[in-house]
Amino acid sequence: MTSESTGDPGVRATPRIMRPRVLAAALVVGTMVAIPATGRAAWQQIAAFLSLRGTPEPASANVLSEHEIEGLDATAPQDQASLLLERSINHYQGANDQIAARVGRWRGKLTLDARLNGLFVTALNSDDLRVRAAAIEIDIAARNLEKSSATIDRLAVAAATGDQGPRANALWDLGLLGNRGIAPARVADVLLGSIHDPNENIRYWAVEGLAYLGTDEVIEPLLDVLHDDPLPMIRERAACGLAQSGMLSAAQRRTAVPRLLEDAADGSLDEQTRKWVFQALRDITGQSLPHDPAAWRQWYNATER
Repeated sequence: MTSESTGDPGVRATPRIMRPRVLAAALVVGTMVAIPATGRAAWQQIAAFLSLRGTPEPASANVLSEHEIEGLDATAPQDQASLLLERSINHYQGANDQIAARVGRWRGKLTLDARLNGLFVTALNSDDLRVRAAAIEIDIAARNLEKSSATIDRLAVAAATGDQGPRANALWDLGLLGNRGIAPARVADVLLGSIHDPNENIRYWAVEGLAYLGTDEVIEPLLDVLHDDPLPMIRERAACGLAQSGMLSAAQRRTAVPRLLEDAADGSLDEQTRKWVFQALRDITGQSLPHDPAAWRQWYNATER
């Protein structure tokens, strides 16, 4: 327990926060003694609402208010995007519809400043793929990318040659655009052609791009990278892309389980990589089993076949 500082290390201030706590506790005890059983039940119900445990308790109907919608046009695109992405993160009805309707007009007018970038990162880590998709749409607009096959062709060239910075940016952009339906097969070809690049940063961003492309065909290559890439950093990104990050659905991730079970029992893999394999299995299945290939295989045989 810490005391408030007075600015003099030789003087200990009275912890002011303690006195209201004691008073509040006394009031609660007195109240509990005075109220009948029905009142106690009501108090217990209120206390339950304040607990961190239990099912979620909505604070409101989570509907984007008419007032907010009416006021959007009077604000700058930056403020519109920030507000609507925040509402999307909190699952407000209508937020994603507003983003979809407006994002085309935001292209080239957004900056990933501290606020919007923080919201972007939060949205990318949402457990809702639609929230992640909203974040991707906003990032595409902020990066001033036109959704066209011509953009894919330009980025494919940029990803193949030149300095690693522009190449890495191109791989990221390709993954985002491919996820939004812009030439996904062409995007997959470019990304798959980069996962064996001698430059580790290019391989890293190719793996990230595949995870965000999120098509069925990326799962086997990500599993191969997890098993075979010489760098732990890149193997870890492949594991994350399979387990939680990116734009693969829960059903798509489930298809990786048989290969992950094989990797879990593969003695040729180092201990850290096998740990990532077990973590991926837990994230994908929701099962909290020990890092034991036999236990996972037994569970799979009993429940998944």
